[in-house]
Amino acid sequence: MATTACSIHPPISSSSSSSSLTRSSNVLRSPFLAFTRSVGWRRSSQLMKRANLAGGGGGARCWFKFGNSGIDAEGAGIYGSQSRDDFDRDDVEQYFNYMGMLAVEGSYDKMEALLNLKIHPVDILLMLAASEGDRPKIEELLRAGAKYDISDVDGRTALDRANDDIKQFILGFSVQKA
Repeated sequence: MATTACSIHPPISSSSSSSSLTRSSNVLRSPFLAFTRSVGWRRSSQLMKRANLAGGGGGARCWFKFGNSGIDAEGAGIYGSQSRDDFDRDDVEQYFNYMGMLAVEGSYDKMEALLNLKIHPVDILLMLAASEGDRPKIEELLRAGAKYDISDVDGRTALDRANDDIKQFILGFSVQKA
């Protein structure tokens, strides 16, 4: 199950100087939690003072469940559930910037040239990711239906841009998917 842990510490004031641990009858309920748990109040500790929570603080640990029945991130639409049409021009620009290609190229000319060829953005992203050797992105794009045999202005495909290891990864993924 894909989960993300979180901790919450609601600020509380403590007028009690008692050194014993006391329990509150407050119960934390949330649609985001997989369970309901009592929240206990604690007296000040050195760690809480350093964290600026002097005067005590309550705490609860929770896990958010993603997807249908909390199964996985793909089922929740977080990763790997996109289709070709979920990618657009903005995704190409964001990836271009994220991978530092603008810094290397100095302009958006290469990106604009690819976009002006009327190549689908997901296929452009695959070309860029193959050039960078970005396996997780390549896998995400192939799952979305990116085509690795689309040519750029120079006649180069994603396979032509990739090193040998990435070529094998792309071809292996495509065979496995079929």
